[in-house]
Amino acid sequence: MSEMSYQLSQLEAMNNRLLRDEAMYQMICGTAPDAYVYLDFVQKRIVHLGNWSHFFDFELNYNAISRLLDSVEEKYHTDVYDCLMLEKNKLHQKTVEFKVFERYFWIQMDAFATYDENQNEISKLLRFRDVTKFKKQNEEIDFLAYYDMYTGLMNRNYFIVKLRQMLKKAEENKDVVSVLFIDVDHFHKVNDGMGMLMGDELVQLIGQLFKEVESSNVMVSHFNSDVFCVAIYDPCGSYSVENIIAEIKNKLKEPIRLSNSTEVTVSISIGVAEYPECASDALNLINCAEIVMYKSKSSQKNGVQYYDSPIIQEFIEKVHIEQRFEQALKKQGFFMCYQPQYSTDGRLLRGLEALVRWKDEDGKVISPATFIPIAEKNGSILRLGDWIMEKSISDFAKWREKYYVDDITLSINVSALQFKNIGFIKSLMHMLEAYHVPPTMIELEITESVFIDDIEDVIEKMNILRGSGIRFSMDDFGTGFSSLSYLRRLPIDTLKIDKSFVDTVVTDSPTRMIAETIIDMGKKLGFHTIAEGVEDEVQFDILRDIGCDNIQGFYMGKPMESEKIERLLAVR
Repeated sequence: MSEMSYQLSQLEAMNNRLLRDEAMYQMICGTAPDAYVYLDFVQKRIVHLGNWSHFFDFELNYNAISRLLDSVEEKYHTDVYDCLMLEKNKLHQKTVEFKVFERYFWIQMDAFATYDENQNEISKLLRFRDVTKFKKQNEEIDFLAYYDMYTGLMNRNYFIVKLRQMLKKAEENKDVVSVLFIDVDHFHKVNDGMGMLMGDELVQLIGQLFKEVESSNVMVSHFNSDVFCVAIYDPCGSYSVENIIAEIKNKLKEPIRLSNSTEVTVSISIGVAEYPECASDALNLINCAEIVMYKSKSSQKNGVQYYDSPIIQEFIEKVHIEQRFEQALKKQGFFMCYQPQYSTDGRLLRGLEALVRWKDEDGKVISPATFIPIAEKNGSILRLGDWIMEKSISDFAKWREKYYVDDITLSINVSALQFKNIGFIKSLMHMLEAYHVPPTMIELEITESVFIDDIEDVIEKMNILRGSGIRFSMDDFGTGFSSLSYLRRLPIDTLKIDKSFVDTVVTDSPTRMIAETIIDMGKKLGFHTIAEGVEDEVQFDILRDIGCDNIQGFYMGKPMESEKIERLLAVR
Protein backbone atom coordinates (compact mmCIF):
# COMPACT_ATOMS: atom_id res chain seq x y z
CA MET A 1 0.00 0.00 0.00
CA SER A 2 1.33 3.38 -0.97
CA GLU A 3 2.07 6.04 1.61
CA MET A 4 -0.77 8.14 0.23
CA SER A 5 -3.30 5.34 0.52
CA TYR A 6 -2.20 4.61 4.06
CA GLN A 7 -2.65 8.23 5.11
CA LEU A 8 -6.09 8.40 3.46
CA SER A 9 -7.09 5.25 5.30
CA GLN A 10 -5.92 6.72 8.59
CA LEU A 11 -7.78 9.96 7.95
CA GLU A 12 -10.95 8.06 7.09
CA ALA A 13 -10.65 6.03 10.30
CA MET A 14 -10.12 9.18 12.36
CA ASN A 15 -13.07 10.85 10.64
CA ASN A 16 -15.30 7.87 11.37
CA ARG A 17 -14.19 7.90 15.00
CA LEU A 18 -14.91 11.62 15.22
CA LEU A 19 -18.33 11.10 13.69
CA ARG A 20 -19.09 8.35 16.20
CA ASP A 21 -17.86 10.55 19.04
CA GLU A 22 -19.95 13.45 17.77
CA ALA A 23 -23.01 11.21 17.54
CA MET A 24 -22.36 10.06 21.11
CA TYR A 25 -21.99 13.64 22.35
CA GLN A 26 -25.09 14.70 20.41
CA MET A 27 -27.03 11.83 22.01
CA ILE A 28 -25.77 12.73 25.49
CA CYS A 29 -26.63 16.39 25.01
CA GLY A 30 -29.93 15.56 23.36
CA THR A 31 -31.14 13.41 26.23
CA ALA A 32 -29.88 15.76 28.93
CA PRO A 33 -32.33 18.36 30.36
CA ASP A 34 -29.81 21.15 29.86
CA ALA A 35 -29.09 23.20 26.73
CA TYR A 36 -25.69 24.31 25.46
CA VAL A 37 -24.47 26.99 23.10
CA TYR A 38 -20.89 26.77 21.85
CA LEU A 39 -19.34 29.89 20.31
CA ASP A 40 -16.15 29.52 18.25
CA PHE A 41 -14.61 32.99 17.90
CA VAL A 42 -11.81 31.74 15.62
CA GLN A 43 -14.11 30.24 13.01
CA LYS A 44 -16.97 32.63 13.88
CA ARG A 45 -19.57 29.93 14.28
CA ILE A 46 -22.20 28.98 16.86
CA VAL A 47 -23.52 25.50 17.71
CA HIS A 48 -26.68 24.63 19.68
CA LEU A 49 -26.72 21.40 21.66
CA GLY A 50 -29.13 19.74 24.06
CA ASN A 51 -32.69 20.71 24.92
CA TRP A 52 -32.61 24.28 23.57
CA SER A 53 -36.32 24.38 22.63
CA HIS A 54 -37.29 23.80 26.26
CA PHE A 55 -35.78 27.16 27.16
CA PHE A 56 -36.28 29.41 24.11
CA ASP A 57 -38.35 29.49 20.95
CA PHE A 58 -35.53 30.93 18.84
CA GLU A 59 -31.94 30.03 17.94
CA LEU A 60 -29.06 32.32 18.69
CA ASN A 61 -27.18 33.88 15.84
CA TYR A 62 -23.42 34.37 16.10
CA ASN A 63 -23.78 38.07 15.36
CA ALA A 64 -26.93 38.50 17.47
CA ILE A 65 -26.26 36.72 20.74
CA SER A 66 -27.56 39.80 22.53
CA ARG A 67 -31.05 38.64 21.51
CA LEU A 68 -30.86 36.48 24.59
CA LEU A 69 -31.29 39.65 26.66
CA ASP A 70 -34.67 40.32 25.03
CA SER A 71 -36.18 37.25 26.73
CA VAL A 72 -34.81 38.10 30.18
CA GLU A 73 -36.71 40.18 32.71
CA GLU A 74 -35.24 43.65 32.76
CA LYS A 75 -33.95 43.57 36.33
CA TYR A 76 -31.62 40.68 35.40
CA HIS A 77 -30.18 42.33 32.22
CA THR A 78 -26.97 43.57 33.83
CA ASP A 79 -26.12 40.21 35.43
CA VAL A 80 -26.80 38.28 32.21
CA TYR A 81 -24.82 40.76 30.13
CA ASP A 82 -21.80 40.51 32.47
CA CYS A 83 -22.01 36.73 32.26
CA LEU A 84 -21.98 36.85 28.48
CA MET A 85 -19.06 39.28 28.40
CA LEU A 86 -16.52 37.24 30.33
CA GLU A 87 -13.65 38.62 28.28
CA LYS A 88 -14.15 42.09 29.73
CA ASN A 89 -12.82 40.89 33.06
CA LYS A 90 -10.82 37.98 31.62
CA LEU A 91 -12.92 35.51 33.61
CA HIS A 92 -12.96 31.83 32.80
CA GLN A 93 -16.30 31.06 34.42
CA LYS A 94 -19.40 32.86 35.75
CA THR A 95 -22.89 31.81 36.82
CA VAL A 96 -26.11 33.80 36.91
CA GLU A 97 -29.78 33.00 37.60
CA PHE A 98 -32.54 34.88 35.85
CA LYS A 99 -36.23 34.78 35.16
CA VAL A 100 -37.62 34.48 31.63
CA PHE A 101 -39.78 37.38 30.50
CA GLU A 102 -43.53 36.95 31.19
CA ARG A 103 -43.10 33.34 32.38
CA TYR A 104 -42.59 31.75 35.77
CA PHE A 105 -39.44 30.13 34.51
CA TRP A 106 -36.06 30.31 36.20
CA ILE A 107 -32.80 29.59 34.31
CA GLN A 108 -29.32 29.16 35.62
CA MET A 109 -26.76 30.13 32.98
CA ASP A 110 -23.11 29.08 33.33
CA ALA A 111 -20.54 30.66 31.01
CA PHE A 112 -17.10 29.11 30.39
CA ALA A 113 -14.42 30.86 28.30
CA THR A 114 -11.00 29.95 26.92
CA TYR A 115 -8.24 32.39 25.93
CA ASP A 116 -5.05 32.28 23.83
CA GLU A 117 -1.61 33.33 24.98
CA ASN A 118 -2.52 36.96 24.25
CA GLN A 119 -5.65 36.69 26.42
CA ASN A 120 -7.93 36.88 23.40
CA GLU A 121 -11.15 34.89 23.76
CA ILE A 122 -11.04 31.76 21.62
CA SER A 123 -14.31 30.07 22.56
CA LYS A 124 -17.21 30.21 24.97
CA LEU A 125 -19.64 27.60 26.20
CA LEU A 126 -23.02 28.61 27.64
CA ARG A 127 -24.92 26.04 29.65
CA PHE A 128 -28.64 26.64 30.45
CA ARG A 129 -30.24 24.71 33.32
CA ASP A 130 -33.90 24.79 34.43
CA VAL A 131 -33.90 25.62 38.17
CA THR A 132 -37.58 26.54 38.42
CA LYS A 133 -38.39 23.59 40.71
CA PHE A 134 -35.61 24.49 43.14
CA LYS A 135 -36.59 28.15 43.07
CA LYS A 136 -40.19 27.26 43.89
CA GLN A 137 -39.07 25.02 46.72
CA ASN A 138 -36.84 27.76 48.10
CA GLU A 139 -39.65 30.30 47.79
CA GLU A 140 -41.99 27.95 49.66
CA ILE A 141 -39.38 27.48 52.36
CA ASP A 142 -38.85 31.23 52.55
CA PHE A 143 -42.60 31.77 52.74
CA LEU A 144 -43.01 29.28 55.58
CA ALA A 145 -40.07 30.90 57.37
CA TYR A 146 -41.55 34.39 57.21
CA TYR A 147 -45.30 34.08 56.67
CA ASP A 148 -48.25 32.31 58.23
CA MET A 149 -49.58 29.41 56.14
CA TYR A 150 -53.24 30.08 57.02
CA THR A 151 -53.51 33.80 56.40
CA GLY A 152 -50.51 34.78 54.28
CA LEU A 153 -49.70 37.44 56.87
CA MET A 154 -46.30 37.80 58.51
CA ASN A 155 -45.67 35.22 61.18
CA ARG A 156 -44.69 36.26 64.68
CA ASN A 157 -40.92 35.92 64.25
CA TYR A 158 -40.76 37.88 61.00
CA PHE A 159 -43.07 40.55 62.42
CA ILE A 160 -40.75 41.05 65.37
CA VAL A 161 -37.75 41.36 63.02
CA LYS A 162 -39.58 43.95 60.89
CA LEU A 163 -40.85 45.77 63.99
CA ARG A 164 -37.29 46.11 65.23
CA GLN A 165 -36.33 47.69 61.91
CA MET A 166 -39.35 49.98 62.17
CA LEU A 167 -38.37 51.06 65.68
CA LYS A 168 -34.79 51.73 64.57
CA LYS A 169 -36.09 53.96 61.79
CA ALA A 170 -38.44 55.70 64.24
CA GLU A 171 -35.53 56.31 66.62
CA GLU A 172 -33.46 57.90 63.85
CA ASN A 173 -36.34 60.07 62.65
CA LYS A 174 -37.81 60.81 66.09
CA ASP A 175 -41.11 59.22 65.04
CA VAL A 176 -43.75 57.15 66.85
CA VAL A 177 -44.75 53.51 66.33
CA SER A 178 -48.03 52.09 67.63
CA VAL A 179 -48.67 48.38 68.17
CA LEU A 180 -52.19 46.90 68.29
CA PHE A 181 -52.54 43.51 69.96
CA ILE A 182 -55.82 41.97 68.76
CA ASP A 183 -57.65 38.96 70.18
CA VAL A 184 -60.84 37.46 68.72
CA ASP A 185 -63.57 37.30 71.38
CA HIS A 186 -65.16 33.91 72.15
CA PHE A 187 -63.05 32.16 69.50
CA HIS A 188 -63.05 28.97 71.57
CA LYS A 189 -66.80 28.65 70.97
CA VAL A 190 -66.19 28.21 67.23
CA ASN A 191 -63.45 25.63 67.87
CA ASP A 192 -65.48 23.78 70.48
CA GLY A 193 -68.83 24.05 68.70
CA MET A 194 -67.84 23.53 65.07
CA GLY A 195 -64.41 21.94 65.24
CA MET A 196 -60.86 23.06 64.61
CA LEU A 197 -61.24 23.06 60.81
CA MET A 198 -63.96 25.68 61.02
CA GLY A 199 -61.86 27.56 63.55
CA ASP A 200 -58.91 27.56 61.14
CA GLU A 201 -61.17 28.73 58.33
CA LEU A 202 -62.46 31.60 60.45
CA VAL A 203 -58.90 32.68 61.27
CA GLN A 204 -58.04 32.50 57.56
CA LEU A 205 -61.00 34.69 56.59
CA ILE A 206 -60.27 37.20 59.35
CA GLY A 207 -56.64 37.30 58.22
CA GLN A 208 -57.71 38.09 54.66
CA LEU A 209 -59.74 41.03 55.95
CA PHE A 210 -56.84 42.27 58.07
CA LYS A 211 -54.45 41.97 55.11
CA GLU A 212 -56.42 44.72 53.38
CA VAL A 213 -55.21 47.12 56.08
CA GLU A 214 -51.54 46.59 55.15
CA SER A 215 -49.61 49.44 53.55
CA SER A 216 -46.13 50.93 53.54
CA ASN A 217 -46.91 52.31 57.02
CA VAL A 218 -48.88 49.36 58.42
CA MET A 219 -47.71 45.79 59.09
CA VAL A 220 -50.10 42.99 60.06
CA SER A 221 -49.15 39.65 61.59
CA HIS A 222 -50.96 36.48 62.62
CA PHE A 223 -49.31 35.57 65.92
CA ASN A 224 -51.13 32.34 66.72
CA SER A 225 -54.62 30.87 66.97
CA ASP A 226 -56.96 33.87 67.28
CA VAL A 227 -54.31 36.54 67.95
CA PHE A 228 -53.19 39.20 65.45
CA CYS A 229 -50.76 42.08 65.79
CA VAL A 230 -50.58 45.36 63.86
CA ALA A 231 -47.73 47.88 63.80
CA ILE A 232 -48.28 51.44 62.53
CA TYR A 233 -45.35 53.70 61.66
CA ASP A 234 -45.93 57.39 62.39
CA PRO A 235 -49.65 56.94 63.17
CA CYS A 236 -51.45 60.05 61.97
CA GLY A 237 -54.07 61.10 59.44
CA SER A 238 -55.61 58.13 57.65
CA TYR A 239 -53.04 55.91 59.39
CA SER A 240 -53.92 57.05 62.91
CA VAL A 241 -54.62 54.33 65.47
CA GLU A 242 -58.26 55.36 65.66
CA ASN A 243 -58.71 55.18 61.88
CA ILE A 244 -56.99 51.81 61.57
CA ILE A 245 -59.12 50.38 64.41
CA ALA A 246 -62.25 51.81 62.81
CA GLU A 247 -61.28 50.26 59.47
CA ILE A 248 -60.64 46.85 61.06
CA LYS A 249 -63.92 46.89 62.99
CA ASN A 250 -65.80 48.03 59.92
CA LYS A 251 -64.50 45.00 58.03
CA LEU A 252 -65.86 42.78 60.81
CA LYS A 253 -69.20 44.56 60.92
CA GLU A 254 -70.94 41.94 58.79
CA PRO A 255 -71.06 38.27 59.87
CA ILE A 256 -68.38 36.04 58.32
CA ARG A 257 -69.82 33.15 56.32
CA LEU A 258 -67.99 29.83 56.65
CA SER A 259 -67.93 27.02 54.09
CA ASN A 260 -70.56 25.08 56.07
CA SER A 261 -72.92 28.07 55.54
CA THR A 262 -72.67 29.12 59.19
CA GLU A 263 -72.46 32.86 59.73
CA VAL A 264 -70.23 33.98 62.61
CA THR A 265 -70.38 37.46 64.10
CA VAL A 266 -66.86 38.42 65.16
CA SER A 267 -65.86 40.94 67.80
CA ILE A 268 -62.33 41.72 68.89
CA SER A 269 -60.54 43.10 71.93
CA ILE A 270 -57.60 45.40 71.25
CA GLY A 271 -54.68 46.61 73.34
CA VAL A 272 -52.65 49.59 72.12
CA ALA A 273 -49.10 50.49 73.14
CA GLU A 274 -46.85 53.16 71.66
CA TYR A 275 -43.12 53.55 71.13
CA PRO A 276 -41.26 55.26 72.77
CA GLU A 277 -43.77 56.01 75.56
CA CYS A 278 -44.40 52.41 76.63
CA ALA A 279 -41.24 50.56 75.69
CA SER A 280 -37.99 51.00 73.79
CA ASP A 281 -37.77 47.57 72.16
CA ALA A 282 -40.05 45.37 70.09
CA LEU A 283 -40.75 42.55 72.56
CA ASN A 284 -41.61 44.84 75.47
CA LEU A 285 -43.79 46.98 73.22
CA ILE A 286 -45.76 43.90 72.15
CA ASN A 287 -45.99 42.73 75.78
CA CYS A 288 -47.41 46.09 76.86
CA ALA A 289 -50.04 45.93 74.11
CA GLU A 290 -50.91 42.35 75.10
CA ILE A 291 -51.31 43.22 78.78
CA VAL A 292 -53.68 46.12 78.12
CA MET A 293 -55.58 43.94 75.61
CA TYR A 294 -56.39 41.52 78.46
CA LYS A 295 -57.61 44.48 80.49
CA SER A 296 -59.92 45.37 77.61
CA LYS A 297 -61.13 41.78 77.35
CA SER A 298 -61.91 41.51 81.06
CA SER A 299 -63.86 44.78 81.18
CA GLN A 300 -65.83 44.52 77.96
CA LYS A 301 -65.78 42.52 74.76
CA ASN A 302 -65.15 44.31 71.47
CA GLY A 303 -63.32 47.03 73.39
CA VAL A 304 -60.09 48.98 73.01
CA GLN A 305 -57.67 49.66 75.85
CA TYR A 306 -54.75 52.06 75.55
CA TYR A 307 -51.56 51.70 77.53
CA ASP A 308 -51.71 53.06 81.04
CA SER A 309 -49.03 52.65 83.71
CA PRO A 310 -51.47 51.58 86.48
CA ILE A 311 -52.72 48.74 84.25
CA ILE A 312 -49.20 47.43 83.78
CA GLN A 313 -48.53 47.76 87.50
CA GLU A 314 -51.73 45.88 88.29
CA PHE A 315 -50.69 43.13 85.90
CA ILE A 316 -47.23 42.87 87.46
CA GLU A 317 -48.81 42.64 90.92
CA LYS A 318 -51.13 39.86 89.73
CA VAL A 319 -48.19 37.95 88.29
CA HIS A 320 -46.33 38.41 91.57
CA ILE A 321 -49.35 37.18 93.54
CA GLU A 322 -49.70 34.19 91.23
CA GLN A 323 -46.07 33.24 91.83
CA ARG A 324 -46.47 33.58 95.61
CA PHE A 325 -49.74 31.67 95.42
CA GLU A 326 -47.93 28.64 93.97
CA GLN A 327 -45.43 28.81 96.82
CA ALA A 328 -48.27 29.06 99.33
CA LEU A 329 -49.85 25.91 97.87
CA LYS A 330 -46.59 24.02 98.25
CA LYS A 331 -45.90 25.29 101.76
CA GLN A 332 -49.55 25.20 102.92
CA GLY A 333 -49.65 28.94 103.54
CA PHE A 334 -53.45 28.97 103.80
CA PHE A 335 -55.67 28.73 106.85
CA MET A 336 -59.40 28.38 107.45
CA CYS A 337 -61.90 30.73 109.03
CA TYR A 338 -65.54 29.96 109.72
CA GLN A 339 -68.38 32.47 109.75
CA PRO A 340 -71.47 31.58 111.79
CA GLN A 341 -74.97 31.68 110.33
CA TYR A 342 -77.95 32.36 112.57
CA SER A 343 -81.70 31.95 112.28
CA THR A 344 -83.73 35.15 112.41
CA ASP A 345 -86.26 33.36 114.62
CA GLY A 346 -84.54 32.96 117.95
CA ARG A 347 -81.05 33.80 116.71
CA LEU A 348 -79.99 30.16 116.96
CA LEU A 349 -76.76 28.95 115.34
CA ARG A 350 -77.77 27.48 112.02
CA GLY A 351 -74.32 26.60 110.61
CA LEU A 352 -70.77 27.61 109.73
CA GLU A 353 -69.46 28.70 106.37
CA ALA A 354 -65.87 27.61 105.67
CA LEU A 355 -63.79 30.50 104.29
CA VAL A 356 -60.18 30.17 103.15
CA ARG A 357 -57.61 32.82 104.02
CA TRP A 358 -54.02 33.36 102.91
CA LYS A 359 -51.30 34.93 105.02
CA ASP A 360 -48.18 35.66 102.97
CA GLU A 361 -44.60 35.44 104.20
CA ASP A 362 -44.77 39.05 105.44
CA GLY A 363 -47.75 38.23 107.62
CA LYS A 364 -50.17 40.16 105.41
CA VAL A 365 -53.59 38.56 104.91
CA ILE A 366 -54.54 38.56 101.21
CA SER A 367 -58.22 38.75 100.34
CA PRO A 368 -59.85 35.73 98.64
CA ALA A 369 -61.27 38.24 96.14
CA THR A 370 -57.66 38.67 94.96
CA PHE A 371 -56.35 35.11 94.83
CA ILE A 372 -59.45 32.99 94.10
CA PRO A 373 -59.89 34.42 90.53
CA ILE A 374 -56.20 33.71 89.89
CA ALA A 375 -56.58 30.14 91.16
CA GLU A 376 -59.65 29.62 88.97
CA LYS A 377 -57.88 31.00 85.93
CA ASN A 378 -54.74 28.86 86.19
CA GLY A 379 -56.51 25.72 87.41
CA SER A 380 -54.86 25.58 90.83
CA ILE A 381 -58.32 26.00 92.39
CA LEU A 382 -58.58 22.21 92.13
CA ARG A 383 -55.70 21.65 94.54
CA LEU A 384 -56.80 24.51 96.78
CA GLY A 385 -60.42 23.30 96.72
CA ASP A 386 -59.41 19.79 97.78
CA TRP A 387 -57.40 21.22 100.66
CA ILE A 388 -60.32 23.45 101.76
CA MET A 389 -62.74 20.51 101.73
CA GLU A 390 -60.52 18.19 103.71
CA LYS A 391 -59.42 20.84 106.21
CA SER A 392 -62.95 22.10 106.91
CA ILE A 393 -64.42 18.58 107.13
CA SER A 394 -61.64 17.46 109.50
CA ASP A 395 -62.17 20.56 111.69
CA PHE A 396 -65.92 19.96 111.70
CA ALA A 397 -65.44 16.29 112.62
CA LYS A 398 -63.29 17.32 115.60
CA TRP A 399 -65.96 19.80 116.80
CA ARG A 400 -68.73 17.20 116.45
CA GLU A 401 -66.90 14.81 118.67
CA LYS A 402 -65.73 17.41 121.21
CA TYR A 403 -68.87 19.55 121.51
CA TYR A 404 -71.57 17.03 120.48
CA VAL A 405 -72.49 19.14 117.44
CA ASP A 406 -75.23 17.38 115.49
CA ASP A 407 -77.69 20.15 114.66
CA ILE A 408 -75.66 22.61 112.57
CA THR A 409 -74.48 22.67 108.97
CA LEU A 410 -71.02 23.03 107.47
CA SER A 411 -71.19 25.12 104.29
CA ILE A 412 -68.33 24.70 101.79
CA ASN A 413 -67.86 26.86 98.71
CA VAL A 414 -67.21 24.89 95.53
CA SER A 415 -65.90 26.47 92.32
CA ALA A 416 -67.30 25.62 88.87
CA LEU A 417 -64.02 23.99 87.83
CA GLN A 418 -63.89 21.93 91.00
CA PHE A 419 -67.51 20.75 90.75
CA LYS A 420 -67.07 19.71 87.10
CA ASN A 421 -63.95 17.70 87.90
CA ILE A 422 -64.63 14.05 87.15
CA GLY A 423 -63.39 12.85 90.54
CA PHE A 424 -65.21 15.43 92.67
CA ILE A 425 -68.07 13.24 93.97
CA LYS A 426 -65.81 10.31 94.81
CA SER A 427 -63.29 12.57 96.57
CA LEU A 428 -65.94 14.34 98.67
CA MET A 429 -67.70 11.14 99.73
CA HIS A 430 -64.35 9.55 100.64
CA MET A 431 -63.50 12.52 102.91
CA LEU A 432 -66.87 12.39 104.67
CA GLU A 433 -66.49 8.67 105.27
CA ALA A 434 -62.89 9.03 106.47
CA TYR A 435 -63.81 11.70 109.05
CA HIS A 436 -67.18 10.15 109.97
CA VAL A 437 -69.20 13.24 109.05
CA PRO A 438 -72.79 12.56 107.92
CA PRO A 439 -73.54 13.95 104.42
CA THR A 440 -76.74 15.47 105.86
CA MET A 441 -74.60 17.99 107.78
CA ILE A 442 -72.87 19.29 104.63
CA GLU A 443 -74.12 22.10 102.38
CA LEU A 444 -72.24 22.91 99.18
CA GLU A 445 -72.36 26.53 98.05
CA ILE A 446 -72.28 26.99 94.29
CA THR A 447 -72.66 30.00 92.00
CA GLU A 448 -74.40 30.41 88.69
CA SER A 449 -71.10 29.91 86.81
CA VAL A 450 -71.35 26.18 87.56
CA PHE A 451 -74.26 25.83 85.13
CA ILE A 452 -72.93 27.82 82.17
CA ASP A 453 -71.40 25.03 80.06
CA ASP A 454 -73.38 21.85 80.75
CA ILE A 455 -76.40 22.25 83.01
CA GLU A 456 -77.59 18.66 82.47
CA ASP A 457 -74.32 17.17 83.73
CA VAL A 458 -74.33 19.52 86.73
CA ILE A 459 -77.91 18.66 87.67
CA GLU A 460 -77.11 14.95 87.41
CA LYS A 461 -74.18 15.35 89.83
CA MET A 462 -76.27 17.44 92.20
CA ASN A 463 -78.98 14.77 92.29
CA ILE A 464 -76.41 12.07 93.06
CA LEU A 465 -75.06 14.09 96.00
CA ARG A 466 -78.52 15.08 97.22
CA GLY A 467 -79.42 11.39 97.18
CA SER A 468 -76.75 10.86 99.81
CA GLY A 469 -78.13 13.72 101.95
CA ILE A 470 -75.86 16.62 100.94
CA ARG A 471 -77.65 19.94 100.48
CA PHE A 472 -77.00 22.80 98.06
CA SER A 473 -77.22 26.56 98.35
CA MET A 474 -77.12 29.07 95.50
CA ASP A 475 -74.55 31.73 96.41
CA ASP A 476 -74.67 35.37 95.25
CA PHE A 477 -78.26 34.98 94.13
CA GLY A 478 -79.65 37.98 92.26
CA THR A 479 -76.34 39.15 90.76
CA GLY A 480 -76.49 36.97 87.61
CA PHE A 481 -78.59 37.45 84.50
CA SER A 482 -80.34 34.13 84.30
CA SER A 483 -80.69 32.82 87.85
CA LEU A 484 -84.48 32.73 87.66
CA SER A 485 -84.42 30.48 84.59
CA TYR A 486 -82.28 27.97 86.49
CA LEU A 487 -84.27 27.92 89.71
CA ARG A 488 -87.20 25.89 88.44
CA ARG A 489 -84.85 23.05 87.45
CA LEU A 490 -82.14 23.08 90.08
CA PRO A 491 -82.15 20.67 93.03
CA ILE A 492 -81.12 23.33 95.54
CA ASP A 493 -82.18 23.85 99.16
CA THR A 494 -81.09 27.39 100.01
CA LEU A 495 -80.89 30.80 98.35
CA LYS A 496 -78.19 33.15 99.62
CA ILE A 497 -79.24 36.78 99.07
CA ASP A 498 -76.24 38.75 97.89
CA LYS A 499 -74.70 41.42 100.11
CA SER A 500 -75.37 44.09 97.45
CA PHE A 501 -79.09 43.86 98.31
CA VAL A 502 -78.51 43.84 102.05
CA ASP A 503 -76.30 46.96 101.93
CA THR A 504 -79.18 49.18 100.79
CA VAL A 505 -82.18 47.30 102.14
CA VAL A 506 -82.63 50.00 104.81
CA THR A 507 -82.29 53.12 102.67
CA ASP A 508 -83.62 52.02 99.28
CA SER A 509 -87.23 50.88 99.06
CA PRO A 510 -86.89 49.26 95.58
CA THR A 511 -84.03 47.13 96.92
CA ARG A 512 -86.20 46.10 99.86
CA MET A 513 -88.98 45.13 97.46
CA ILE A 514 -86.56 43.02 95.38
CA ALA A 515 -85.22 41.29 98.49
CA GLU A 516 -88.75 40.61 99.70
CA THR A 517 -89.70 39.23 96.26
CA ILE A 518 -86.69 36.88 96.26
CA ILE A 519 -87.56 35.64 99.75
CA ASP A 520 -91.24 35.14 98.89
CA MET A 521 -90.38 33.36 95.65
CA GLY A 522 -87.88 31.14 97.48
CA LYS A 523 -90.47 30.12 100.04
CA LYS A 524 -92.99 29.23 97.32
CA LEU A 525 -90.34 27.07 95.62
CA GLY A 526 -89.53 25.38 98.94
CA PHE A 527 -86.14 27.05 99.52
CA HIS A 528 -84.66 28.39 102.73
CA THR A 529 -83.04 31.85 102.55
CA ILE A 530 -79.86 33.32 104.01
CA ALA A 531 -78.98 37.04 103.76
CA GLU A 532 -75.24 37.73 103.50
CA GLY A 533 -73.39 40.77 104.83
CA VAL A 534 -75.80 41.76 107.60
CA GLU A 535 -73.89 44.40 109.59
CA ASP A 536 -76.38 45.99 112.00
CA GLU A 537 -79.58 45.42 113.90
CA VAL A 538 -81.72 47.56 111.55
CA GLN A 539 -80.82 45.36 108.60
CA PHE A 540 -81.46 42.28 110.73
CA ASP A 541 -84.93 43.49 111.77
CA ILE A 542 -85.97 44.36 108.20
CA LEU A 543 -84.80 41.02 106.82
CA ARG A 544 -86.57 39.15 109.63
CA ASP A 545 -89.76 41.13 109.03
CA ILE A 546 -89.83 40.36 105.29
CA GLY A 547 -89.45 36.66 106.00
CA CYS A 548 -85.73 35.87 105.60
CA ASP A 549 -84.93 32.60 107.44
CA ASN A 550 -81.27 33.12 108.30
CA ILE A 551 -78.61 35.81 108.34
CA GLN A 552 -74.84 35.89 108.10
CA GLY A 553 -72.58 38.89 108.67
CA PHE A 554 -70.54 41.01 111.03
CA TYR A 555 -73.63 41.84 113.11
CA MET A 556 -73.85 38.30 114.51
CA GLY A 557 -70.32 37.08 113.87
CA LYS A 558 -67.22 37.78 111.81
CA PRO A 559 -65.21 34.96 110.17
CA MET A 560 -63.27 33.28 113.01
CA GLU A 561 -60.32 30.97 113.25
CA SER A 562 -60.72 27.54 114.83
CA GLU A 563 -59.96 28.62 118.39
CA LYS A 564 -62.76 31.22 118.46
CA ILE A 565 -65.21 28.82 116.82
CA GLU A 566 -64.48 26.32 119.58
CA ARG A 567 -65.27 28.94 122.23
CA LEU A 568 -68.51 29.72 120.40
CA LEU A 569 -69.50 26.05 120.28
CA ALA A 570 -68.57 25.53 123.92
CA VAL A 571 -71.08 28.12 125.21
CA ARG A 572 -73.93 27.94 122.71
